[in-house]
Amino acid sequence: MAVRIFRYAENAIFLTTQMGFYRQFEQYGGDVLAEQVFPTKGSLIKIRRSLAQAKLGYELMDRKRGVLVREMVSMVDAARELRDEIDSTYSEAYKALEYANMTLGVVSETAQTFPVENSLKLSSRSVMSVELPKITAELSTAERPPYSLTLTSSEFDKAYIKFSKVKEITVRLAETENSIYRLAVAIKKTQKRANALKNIIIPRFERQMRFITSALEEKEREEFSRQKVIKARKAR
Repeated sequence: MAVRIFRYAENAIFLTTQMGFYRQFEQYGGDVLAEQVFPTKGSLIKIRRSLAQAKLGYELMDRKRGVLVREMVSMVDAARELRDEIDSTYSEAYKALEYANMTLGVVSETAQTFPVENSLKLSSRSVMSVELPKITAELSTAERPPYSLTLTSSEFDKAYIKFSKVKEITVRLAETENSIYRLAVAIKKTQKRANALKNIIIPRFERQMRFITSALEEKEREEFSRQKVIKARKAR
C-alpha cells in the first residue's frame, strides 16, 4: 500500500513539473529553449552578471550618443555660418577678379607666378573615441605680395586679398564638414548598438533570468514534495 502511494505521488510530482515547464514555455517563448539555457544557479549568476553589464553598456552608449549629438549640432551651426561666409566671399572675390581683368586684361599669366600652397597639415582630435580631423594651414602673411606691384592695379590687390580669405574659410569649412560626417556615422553606429542592447540583448537576458528562476523554484517545490512523500513512507 505504501509503495503504491509513493508511486502515485511520484507520478503527480512528475506531471506537475511537466505542466510547470509547459507553462514556462508558453510564458517566455520558444526562444528560451533555442538559446539552450540550462536552469542552474551558476547559469543564473552568469546571466545576472551579463544583464548588469548590458545595462551599463546601454547607459554608456546613450551618454556617448548624447555627447556626439551635442558636438554635431554645434558644428552644424558653425558650418552654416561658414557656408554663408564663403558664398559671399567667393562672390566678392570673383567680382574683384573681373574688375582686375577689365583694367589689366587677362591676369592668368600673373596668377601663374603664385607659389603652390603646401602648408596644410592634417592631425586629429578624439571626441568619445571618434577621431575628428584637425587641419592647420600656415597661410602666407608676408607684407609684400608674391607679384609685381608695378605691373598690377589696386583691383588685383583686392582680388588677391579676397581669394586669400576664401582659402582660409575653405580650410575651416573642410574641417568642419568632415567632422560632421564622421560624427553622423558614429552617432548612427552608436544608436544601432544602443537599440540592439535595449530591444534585443537586455530583454533576452531578462527572459532567461525569469525562465531559470521559475525552473529553479519548480525544482525546489518538486524536491519539497518528494521529501514529504519520503517522510510519509518512512513514518508508515
